[in-house]
Amino acid sequence: MMKNPFLSLCCIAILLCFTSFQPKDDWTLLLDKKLSKWDIYQSFRFPNGYKGAAPKNADGTNVKPIGYNINQDKVFSIIMENGVPVLKIDGDIYGCIFTKQDFENYHLKLKVKWGDKKYSPRLNEDKDSGVLYHSQGKCGVEYWRTWMLSQEFQVTEKGMGDYWSQASSRSDVKARKDDKDYFFDNSGTLMAFGGGTGNGNFCHAGTDAEIKGDWNELELITYGDKSIRIVNGKVVMALSNSRYMANGEAKPLVSGKIQIQSEAAEVYYKDMMIKKIDGMPEEYAGYFK
Repeated sequence: MMKNPFLSLCCIAILLCFTSFQPKDDWTLLLDKKLSKWDIYQSFRFPNGYKGAAPKNADGTNVKPIGYNINQDKVFSIIMENGVPVLKIDGDIYGCIFTKQDFENYHLKLKVKWGDKKYSPRLNEDKDSGVLYHSQGKCGVEYWRTWMLSQEFQVTEKGMGDYWSQASSRSDVKARKDDKDYFFDNSGTLMAFGGGTGNGNFCHAGTDAEIKGDWNELELITYGDKSIRIVNGKVVMALSNSRYMANGEAKPLVSGKIQIQSEAAEVYYKDMMIKKIDGMPEEYAGYFK
């Protein structure tokens, strides 16, 4: 039996280092065994060929969304790996978890890895999820009748860091146009994306930085109306003038909840942490000149 108390404490500390994820100072972990910092929303199982219309019952009436904090079929769950809570999203039902707290001016880090399952209506498409930030209002206000007004940090195969606007959100991106598609390019032309801008509501990341078949580290740095997206250490997108439209008027979209999407694919998230920042880090200032 170990009789030296100091030696015992040292052994415990070493063991914890190897069996659990410990954030650095001033970082806050967002995942725990009970998802205590999150709420849940689920909408529908969508059929193939969905074109934006409300799903219908056999009698022609609208199907009601599943709603808030139900977690039908345990689409969202926490599994423990080496003492670390890992969010498992089955993906069978469209939905999200979203933070109970609103956030503004922060650095968010997380890791993501794909599972094996895919579901309708994306059986023949790349696996898909997403981190939606500056999320405000009710769920179910965009094309898929599932998510809040927000800015989307796309999480998809071959496109981590892509930009999607959700509902009436808009953002400006330096971009180049290749054929019909836009790509982030820090030497490109600053242009607006989102509904009504004339450029569509989607812009590709500047590079595919995904590590196939393994964990990928994603970072979102957002301060004021500007944000930087980093995938495995590479800046893949810079956005400015984050806003949304209300009655024809542009309003700032610079704070809100964080949503993690369930979108027809099995996906895992871990090591999710956030910290407050007091300015855009100097090393990224050049992306906004």
